Amino acid sequence: MGFVMDIGFVERAETLNPFLAKPILNIPVASWLIAFAATIISYLAMQFVLGHFRRRLQRKSGAPQPEDKNTWHARDMLLEILGSTSKLALAVTALLIGIALLDLPDRWGDKIHNLWFLAFGLQLALWINKAINIAAKRYFLSIAPDGEAGTGATTVSQTLTVWGLQALLWIIFFLAMLANVGVNITAFVASLGIGGIAVALAVQNILGDLFASLSIAVDKPFEVGDAINVDGKSGTVEHVGLKTTRIRADSGEQIVIANSALLKNTILNYKRMQNRRIQFELVISFDNPPELAEKIPLLIRKIIEAQPEVRYDRAHFKSFTPHSMHFDIVYFMIKPNYALYMDTQQNINLALLKELGKLGVSFTPPTQTMYVLTDKSEIKQDRQSATPLQVSQANRAVAKSI
Repeated sequence: MGFVMDIGFVERAETLNPFLAKPILNIPVASWLIAFAATIISYLAMQFVLGHFRRRLQRKSGAPQPEDKNTWHARDMLLEILGSTSKLALAVTALLIGIALLDLPDRWGDKIHNLWFLAFGLQLALWINKAINIAAKRYFLSIAPDGEAGTGATTVSQTLTVWGLQALLWIIFFLAMLANVGVNITAFVASLGIGGIAVALAVQNILGDLFASLSIAVDKPFEVGDAINVDGKSGTVEHVGLKTTRIRADSGEQIVIANSALLKNTILNYKRMQNRRIQFELVISFDNPPELAEKIPLLIRKIIEAQPEVRYDRAHFKSFTPHSMHFDIVYFMIKPNYALYMDTQQNINLALLKELGKLGVSFTPPTQTMYVLTDKSEIKQDRQSATPLQVSQANRAVAKSI
């Protein structure tokens, strides 16, 4: 099998020292010593070549900097991949090289072949595993906005992608190992499929949250630090996990929501608001004359346009009732900051109170005229405002007098 040591060389060694001729497992001690020496030399040689190659790569590219997406090169990736070389795999390979020098029985041939497959397959899987980690990290770093790499949904997406690809890699390696030792993997794969369906049904809620987390990572309806409103609950996103998302509520408490439940609701993302649209209503008494009502939209426009960071849109006399006149006003805050909006609205309200007061605009509801029958031949007119309680008392008085 394989490469067998020169018999003449072994015989000469046995002649020089009879101890070397003693057999161990039907193999002379000289052969064992030569195989051991070959194992040590092979291991040191592979370590030296690997280290020399890595040092040359590092001199050309400098220290790898995975955090800087603008200075990353393929040789940096190769340098990190070689850094994941397993010393155990090298030791097994060196041992197999030494064993190849022994004159072993033919029945050991298949076992040695399986060991070669294990050593090379394991090392190849480790290299690919490291490459998946590096490639995923570089990809998500390249698509992340500046200053937001490695946070929130990007981390979740990267984690799920790496887990999925690595799980697939090791499943393939495991099945290849079983096939190499003679196991019928067809029935094994079929049983895994049935078992996978049963497990998926048992943990469907957890899997639903995991896939929802992946959806958040890919679609990015919000990110860590965004101010959002979900199902009437407002707050700032603190953490996006594989199963839940944690939100710090405006009132201070922490809200924990399952990712699947989160995506079933409408999400309002205030951080992505480019400007804030404000619509409010001004109501004055119907007793005000039409000439005065005609001046109010122009006055409102003047007040709003005097405010900083504001874009005026419109002000209209929208409608009226028997008791009041209604003005509809709309303007935009150029900066969507909520505190700035409240300060601006307060300034507008105060200015409206002052200017409308100067014009003599009345906000009180119109007076009602109520006729109270105190005697069949006498009617007394009351021109004072009447409350519902007063009207009810008057009606009772009228009914009693009748």
